[in-house]
Amino acid sequence: MSKPKRGGRPKGLPKAPTRRSATPGRAPSGRGRSAPGAPRGKVGGGGASRRRAGVGGDQVEGRHAVRELLLVGRRRIREIWVLADAEPSPVLDDILELARSERVTVREVGRGRFFAEARCEAPQGVLAKADAIPETPLEELTRPRGEVAPFLLAVDGVTDPGNLGALLRSAECAGVTGVVLPRHRAVHVTPTVTKAAAGAVEHLRFAVVGGLPAALNELRQAGVWVVGLDADGDTLLWDLPAADGPICLVLGAEGTGLSRLVRQRCDEVVSIPLQGTLPSLNVSVAGALACFEVTRARTPR
Repeated sequence: MSKPKRGGRPKGLPKAPTRRSATPGRAPSGRGRSAPGAPRGKVGGGGASRRRAGVGGDQVEGRHAVRELLLVGRRRIREIWVLADAEPSPVLDDILELARSERVTVREVGRGRFFAEARCEAPQGVLAKADAIPETPLEELTRPRGEVAPFLLAVDGVTDPGNLGALLRSAECAGVTGVVLPRHRAVHVTPTVTKAAAGAVEHLRFAVVGGLPAALNELRQAGVWVVGLDADGDTLLWDLPAADGPICLVLGAEGTGLSRLVRQRCDEVVSIPLQGTLPSLNVSVAGALACFEVTRARTPR
């Protein structure tokens, strides 16, 4: 398809779109990708996933995030809003083409209305309204995915959506198979998270638990090795034994680290050796290092 003229209306944008929805069971022709093990619900109606909105994710902002939402087809997309004078780009062209292919309503919206609806600081001229990400039972996260042992990430009170989004992006790239979020006193999947995660939320499974300490006990009983990451850890991250079995990395809140009860439920607490003057790393950076260290240990040489 041709690119929209700079500053003008994107070509091919439907003038009077009908309310049709993407078919979760079918990916766009020639580009199909699906989240491994992702549940695929009915196209029409609200469904259970909207009623169980504990994870969030019903508004997706950012071009890469919206494009991945369309590509994966994990959940129903109700409509997409495009800023009338959005800066043209190949990614935006791709979104319009995918939306047309999947019969998703696209609305061209004026600047005032668009930014009144947007929730993150830089939505890049596009947002999507979709069903919320479905919750996955914690026990399901403890099961292998094919021949891959569970590789889980639990966050203990992370409240900054930018940090969580960046962390989820790194986690997905590192091969994390599931994420455990506390139901209270922690950020879930907000529009800012979807923007920072750049589509990673479409590939991850999420369990929302009432209390993280109890959830970690449940994981340990299921044979998952629970490893906390904290500045006061007795073991260096680089000395972590080969983690080819079921493992759950636990990250603490910004500033305070792991809570006392969560730390007590960890089988081991590891730290990242710092050589500079500052006492700590950003939680998303520390989490990325830890995730890829587990990936390195699990990768056959």
